[in-house]
Amino acid sequence: MAPLVPDIIGNELNLIVALLIGIGFGFILEQAGFSTSKKLVGLFYGYDFTVLRVFFTAGVTAMLGVIALDHFGFLDTNLIYINPTFIWSAVVGGLIMGLGFVIGGFCPGTSVCAAAIGKIDAMIFIAGSFIGVFIFAEGYPMFEGFYKSGFWGYPRMFDTLHMSQSLFAFLLTFIAVAAFIATTFVENKVNGKPNPELQPARLYIGIASVVVLIGLSAFVMPDRQSEIMNKLSDESIINSFKAEEMTPDEFAFRIIDGEDNFVIIDFRSAKEYKDMTLPNSVNMTFENLFGKDASKTLSVRNKKYVFIANDEESEKKAAYIASELGFEEISVLSGGVRQFIDEILDFKMPAVVNSKHEEDTYRFREKASKVIPGIIEANKNKGAQEKKESKRVLGGC
Repeated sequence: MAPLVPDIIGNELNLIVALLIGIGFGFILEQAGFSTSKKLVGLFYGYDFTVLRVFFTAGVTAMLGVIALDHFGFLDTNLIYINPTFIWSAVVGGLIMGLGFVIGGFCPGTSVCAAAIGKIDAMIFIAGSFIGVFIFAEGYPMFEGFYKSGFWGYPRMFDTLHMSQSLFAFLLTFIAVAAFIATTFVENKVNGKPNPELQPARLYIGIASVVVLIGLSAFVMPDRQSEIMNKLSDESIINSFKAEEMTPDEFAFRIIDGEDNFVIIDFRSAKEYKDMTLPNSVNMTFENLFGKDASKTLSVRNKKYVFIANDEESEKKAAYIASELGFEEISVLSGGVRQFIDEILDFKMPAVVNSKHEEDTYRFREKASKVIPGIIEANKNKGAQEKKESKRVLGGC
């Protein structure tokens, strides 16, 4: 799943793609009139709300795009970087930027756009920005305490407002449309005439209606992870889910045999995993299954995967998540790790053997109870398959 760098788009190609996107972004800003300070500050004086419309449109489009990509499994939202929030420095910084916007007529991005087409006032604005950056950098030791005050972590708005992602997406879309309509009335009032760019009115009313309907699509594209995780609490779904099972004896045989195509996905706690690390195993949580690393691990062809946990119910839940995500060739350990320990690692030869089949089974378990602890001990320090975590992709405006 995306982000695409560096797995699909290499770091070198990424620079070229970034350049092309930057050129396209600058072209759109210039075509929207963002290279003109008069149009930009019109937002504050009430005669031109192009800035509000463009940024609301960009925000809503990006929001619904992320929701759709996440829902269909093309985007790993866990790897999207969220800037940490320091509320007091954010408030003061917002006031400084707003004041600079009104006085200078540009924001940092639009000033570069305007300077690129030869606007001298934009060039002076950029020079002032560099002076501000220099002052902040040199005075950072003095500002650091205030800069890092009021730390709120890495909040998402719908979590902060205690509502679902879908509801927040619809409300924001509705608010954007309402803002477009309200600012049009303000513009008409201030300018004394209708905005010719928003004519005919019926066309834009129709577009607004379509946008609201698109906003409703957020309800049919809920957060994929939350949707699947919520189903785990429904016992009827888990009970009806049929997972392929592997007996403790077969599991023990595959460990002893050392099959290269046999991969163990261990859903026990990190401490339990460290205390008993099985060969060719990876420690995961349910949440890890939604990430890019799990996709890499579970999408290799000609591999046989077995999910293990302390109990079989947890294994079935993990297997259900994997099946919903489209992963195949997955089985669960019958009875969980507890039964494996009871029947194999802690095996005691019974006094009575009723058949030749039982005799062979017990002989194998007795051998396995001696061999497997040695395999586990030899594997303890090297950790058969090191787990590499993908890092969040840095970026943003």
